[in-house]
Amino acid sequence: MTTADAPTPAAPYGTPETPRVAVRGEARLEVDPEIARIGIAVSARGTDRRTALDDLTRRNGEVLALVKSYGDAVEKLETGAFSISPELSKHGRGERIRAYHGRVHLTAELADFTALGELTTRLADLELTKVSGPWWALRPDSPAHGDARRQAVREAVQRAREYAEALGAQLAALVELADLGAENTAAYGLPAAPGGLRSRSGYGAAEAAEAAPALDLEPQRQTVYAQVNARFTMTPPDLTPKKCS
Repeated sequence: MTTADAPTPAAPYGTPETPRVAVRGEARLEVDPEIARIGIAVSARGTDRRTALDDLTRRNGEVLALVKSYGDAVEKLETGAFSISPELSKHGRGERIRAYHGRVHLTAELADFTALGELTTRLADLELTKVSGPWWALRPDSPAHGDARRQAVREAVQRAREYAEALGAQLAALVELADLGAENTAAYGLPAAPGGLRSRSGYGAAEAAEAAPALDLEPQRQTVYAQVNARFTMTPPDLTPKKCS
């Protein structure tokens, strides 16, 4: 039963006295990246399982020691997948094992781009070590996301005000503001198409006579998007025909 004191629900649409205007505000910013990630794959091959494991353990230790030697320049170092698998001989009967292959995947995250070029080159110069990347990104809490959202809101207000003024009216109140998300086009994880780095993959290659020169890497600008839907009420429009002077 409805009583006289019950509040009247808000209409989901405008009225002649309080028309509504719905708009979308968008923003697109180009900003410098804040972090860079590189993927590292350490491999080993041996005629028996123990030899492959020993070589893989040694090379993995060399990679870890090298990355950690950069101290605070490396913000995060993580070990991912590890595998050791037999390679069956293509000739002869039965399941004869020809060799064992081992691999360890690591990910390093750096905010110091000056050290990035040197580290990637030194890693790529290690025996049976593959380096991929870098993948440039923003931090999840980057101020750039907030800047894009604020710009999207300002655009929504400006767009709604222009619609109202075109009708001889003014904005009265904000009814709804729906966040459609502000996200970076480059995902925070590892994207599918990184820039390539060379790797020294020859098995049993001799040590380099001297350190390889640092790779010159140019940070890739990041695009930040933000979108909002906004609904406003406005004063009654002036719909009287305008006379030409």
